[in-house]
Amino acid sequence: MNAKARFAAIGAVSMLVIAGCSSQQSTSSAPSTSSTPTASTKIVVFAAAAQKKAFSEIGERFSTDNPGGNVEFSFASSADHAAQLTQGAYADVFASAAVNNMDTVAQAGLLAGDPTKFASNILTIAVAPGNPKKIASFADLTRPGVTVAVCAPEIPCGVSIQKIEQATGVNLTPVSQESVVTDVLSKVETGAVDAGLVYATDALGAGDKVTEVAFPESAGAPTTDTIAVLKQSKNPDLAAKFVALVTGEAGQKIFAANGFGKP
Repeated sequence: MNAKARFAAIGAVSMLVIAGCSSQQSTSSAPSTSSTPTASTKIVVFAAAAQKKAFSEIGERFSTDNPGGNVEFSFASSADHAAQLTQGAYADVFASAAVNNMDTVAQAGLLAGDPTKFASNILTIAVAPGNPKKIASFADLTRPGVTVAVCAPEIPCGVSIQKIEQATGVNLTPVSQESVVTDVLSKVETGAVDAGLVYATDALGAGDKVTEVAFPESAGAPTTDTIAVLKQSKNPDLAAKFVALVTGEAGQKIFAANGFGKP
């Protein structure tokens, strides 16, 4: 090989080495773009739709108290969550708005321990601001010309409505039955119905978008909220810390501020 060819070969090899080093350096220094928490830092909490505002506040407090610990919430009816869990859905913690749905999950052998009561709730009547239909009682919901939305009978607030109907002998004829209580509230807020039976916490959270009409019969059909860690949890210690926050002094203050009663 003559000198000219030899220099050309050396130059080619050098360029390959430089390119390889540059590629390796680029790969090793590239920042990670993933923002998804690892399994060791995140817990999934199934909670009732009516608990959304309070639990959102508790989730922020939990992340502050446990740096690196994140909470992913799923808000829906407790009946739906119970069905999802018994069919294999994943969650670390289940917070139910009714004891019977927690019982369903317990009977399926999915709980890591006994559930704990942490709050209670009662129904109230939500109407348009100023109460234009002059609704003053549960019985007024059956007046001609008054349209009413309620919860479906299989979810906790729907069960409470049935208990009130049985106790009072007043049977409603709703124009809408919703699968989550927040949808009942939305019907009232948008003017789709004249009145809706929602939780007292929902009416409070709606502010001036609705007017609340409390009625004494609701006290006879409260819901009791319970919470438990699930056996399948990949992060049982962090899940237990979340339950402790909910049932402890700090969590109880948050629930009280959002209109929940004592368990």
